[in-house]
Amino acid sequence: MRVYVSRKVLVAMAGLVWIAAGANILKIGIYTWINDALQWQLKLAGAVVIFCLFFFLIFKRLHGKHTRRIAEMGDKNHPLAFFDAKGWLVMLFMIGMGISIRTFHLLPTWFIAFFYTGLSTALVATGFLFLLHWWKCYN
Repeated sequence: MRVYVSRKVLVAMAGLVWIAAGANILKIGIYTWINDALQWQLKLAGAVVIFCLFFFLIFKRLHGKHTRRIAEMGDKNHPLAFFDAKGWLVMLFMIGMGISIRTFHLLPTWFIAFFYTGLSTALVATGFLFLLHWWKCYN
């Protein structure tokens, strides 16, 4: 038995997946933040820079790309079709890199603290963009 979902569900699922991914990375960022000795002001400044870079230069564009692609789809879609194949490959690569960096201690904890915090808040913000789009267009 195949499961199909509508465009409305795809947009909502995209928002929830982006928020869940951001929350998981935020947990790591906060844990590292607390256990790192670098001054919090420097970590905050770094997190803001990372947030701006990822949100405004990458994720906001991806939000537009994926919502346009979903809008062109029919109402019988695979539940994971909120990303295209390239999107899923990029996500798997990023997850693999994140795990490798932490497992093999490839970057210092002060960098992970602000990078993960900035990246995760950008992911969560993008998730909320998807949910806002869902609210405006499908309700």
